[in-house]
Amino acid sequence: MATRKTSPDDLLGPVTLAVGQEDLLLDRAVQAVVAAARAADADTDVRDLTPEQLQPGSLMELTSPSLFAERKVLVVRNAQDLSADTIKDVKAYLEDPLEDISLVLLHAGGAKGKGLLDAARKAGAREVACPKTTKPAERLTFVRQEFRTLGRSATPEACQALVDSIGSDLRELASAVAQLTSDVDGTIDEAVVGRYYTGRAEASSFNIADRAVEGRAAEALEALRWSLSTGVAPVLVTSALAQGVRAIGKLSSARGGRPADLARELGMPPWKIDRVRQQMRGWTPDGVSLALRAIAEADAGVKGGGDDPEYALEKAVVAVARAARMRRDG
Repeated sequence: MATRKTSPDDLLGPVTLAVGQEDLLLDRAVQAVVAAARAADADTDVRDLTPEQLQPGSLMELTSPSLFAERKVLVVRNAQDLSADTIKDVKAYLEDPLEDISLVLLHAGGAKGKGLLDAARKAGAREVACPKTTKPAERLTFVRQEFRTLGRSATPEACQALVDSIGSDLRELASAVAQLTSDVDGTIDEAVVGRYYTGRAEASSFNIADRAVEGRAAEALEALRWSLSTGVAPVLVTSALAQGVRAIGKLSSARGGRPADLARELGMPPWKIDRVRQQMRGWTPDGVSLALRAIAEADAGVKGGGDDPEYALEKAVVAVARAARMRRDG
């Protein structure tokens, strides 16, 4: 029985267990094994199987010795959905796996099919974590790692702007990082990300908010009209405005200190502390209150409380920009 724990670096180990529900990471786990196998043997036979395709007895046929002694990679997707009889076949194989066959089990990681999961771990399978990314901080970490993997440098602001622009889809984030590293020389900064992805909904709404909280009403209104014309949802704009003003309110009432200390206290990344510090120069506590009331009115307007959502947003943008200048104009 294979009880020795396979090294995480041993891509040609007899069993790889990819656990989680993040499709991109699951696919990458498969691709890494296939690439290693084909590097060892260009004629490697790869079989990508669903639970429906792997019926009782099928695994025995697939793992039977070949006349040509070729290397094989057997990928079993959604292993938690295998039938009870097929799971018995897989467990039996795990007790004595073949050297020239790489079995890759993709398992969602929940309670369903846990017996197979435990058996693979007990057999010493090489395990790859593929958790679903549900938090913005996790997606930010993913983007940073993508740039590092490609050997490129990107500023913290650029990484955050990319996450804000693309959203939660890791495939799209990975694709965006690959495109930027391919097209752009040198360090990738926020301006570069803005040029490439300013048309995305989230990026557009945060661009509007940034201009508004900086007191640049004309630029904020121009960005608002462009965004709405490209289909950006009004609720994204009110959300971004609220986030921008609340960040100013939080930082203005916080004790002084280093960005890292304030970041921990306020739950913001350090780079955002620096940005909000620059944006808050014209703000007063009364200005924050006025701006938040205006945003609340606009939010009610865009969610059905008014007849003209666009006008409600324009009023809010102007109110926020005026509030941003209260200290300077007072």
